[in-house]
Amino acid sequence: MDSGRRALTSRVREIIIKNIFAFFSFLSVLFLGLIVLFLFREGLPLFKEISPVQFLFGSSWYPTYNPPEYGIWPLIVGSVIVTALACLIAVPFGLCCAVYISEIAPARIKEILKSVIELLAGLPSVVLGFFGMVILGPWMQETFDLPTGLNIVNASIMLAVMAIPTISSISEDALYAVPRDFKEASYALGATRYETILRVSIPAALSGISTAVILGMSRAIGETMVVLMVAGGSAAVPRGIFDSVRPMPASIAAEMGEAPFGGGHYHALFATGIVLLLITLLFNLIADRISRRFKEEGSGTL
Repeated sequence: MDSGRRALTSRVREIIIKNIFAFFSFLSVLFLGLIVLFLFREGLPLFKEISPVQFLFGSSWYPTYNPPEYGIWPLIVGSVIVTALACLIAVPFGLCCAVYISEIAPARIKEILKSVIELLAGLPSVVLGFFGMVILGPWMQETFDLPTGLNIVNASIMLAVMAIPTISSISEDALYAVPRDFKEASYALGATRYETILRVSIPAALSGISTAVILGMSRAIGETMVVLMVAGGSAAVPRGIFDSVRPMPASIAAEMGEAPFGGGHYHALFATGIVLLLITLLFNLIADRISRRFKEEGSGTL
């Protein structure tokens, strides 16, 4: 009787815990759906005034002019350039950190580096923005004789600092997941540690590393405070990497407080948010696809 009662109690607890998890999962999906619904409800009315093609590929963003111009192509170009340059900086650093921590570093140094990277991931974006605006910006202006130190390079460096922990952590997990048999077979054939890392470990973890890069890009393209503070705020297509730009998140944050409720400017900012949401969603879907492929290949190998 006691064993049957314990089994029944355990079963009831499992059902309760399962229902609690299902309830909170449903709330998460519900909240996300409501946010997306609100975003589309406030952004789609803009297309009664202009066409989606004019909005996406228009070269002028002057929402306060008469008549206003709502072309976000300069904002899209600014976001893409800043994100791409940030990834060019963050990917080598993040990958080298992951390789060193997972394959080379002694145990004590490994723990210190992991703690430092986790601390870097927890830095508020406004702190990095202040650093870029007060320290890096004036230094770049004086060193390179620039009109302003608030430009694409400054924003890209700050975004790279934010993306490095994501890239490093996920790449490190991917490298840890490489079967030990692969490495032992490489050593048995006479390869050195560094040859094994370059020719065995990294290629075997390439899908996971690709996922890390895409998630890092997703983090960078959606960042608001850093690009608002150090990108310069110029809503024009840049001609060089030292020009000022205004990425999409910066425009939304800078102008939403000034946009009249229910006006064209208001709806244009929400429509910009829709574009940003779709780009970020695309990055996450690609990352999920690559991650699934990585898991399937890993399970097939094992």
